[in-house]
Amino acid sequence: MRIRPFKLSDSEHLVKWQGDERSFAQWCKGRFSYPLTVEQVHHYYREIEGNGNAWTMTALDDSGTPVGHVLMRNADYENESIHIGFIIIDPQSRGKGYGREMVSLVVRYSFDILKVKRVTLNVFDNNPSAHKCYKAVGFKDIKHNEAVYTFNSEKWGTFFMAIERSQGGQNMA
Repeated sequence: MRIRPFKLSDSEHLVKWQGDERSFAQWCKGRFSYPLTVEQVHHYYREIEGNGNAWTMTALDDSGTPVGHVLMRNADYENESIHIGFIIIDPQSRGKGYGREMVSLVVRYSFDILKVKRVTLNVFDNNPSAHKCYKAVGFKDIKHNEAVYTFNSEKWGTFFMAIERSQGGQNMA
């Protein structure tokens, strides 16, 4: 797997990866309207392009086909941290370890290229597979926030997670 900057041509892939409305909400937390359209993705991309502390990345499989997406935002070089979100893997490619591999590559990019010491993310507490994936990469739960988002009549909480680079270069929270 490889990661590279998101390109507008990736929009069609991102739109196809959306599942039902509930899983869509778990991915975007109301940031987009369901169902996702190419126009929404292009608008999102233009917003991100105007923000000097945010960018999007695409994960590619070994054949160069897009299989994942992640947003890197709130880059804080003074405090040496960055937050990641909007993490999604092509449903046809799930179960192959791509989520863990993509998040690992983003963490490595953050530590080795951006030279930050801390990467953070939020995950809904009703998304145990994503939570498990992030823990497998080395993220640790820092805080649980109860009922921060409402989907239909459900109240969803989030886990705020972090992974830190230690002095010796090893990752730890």
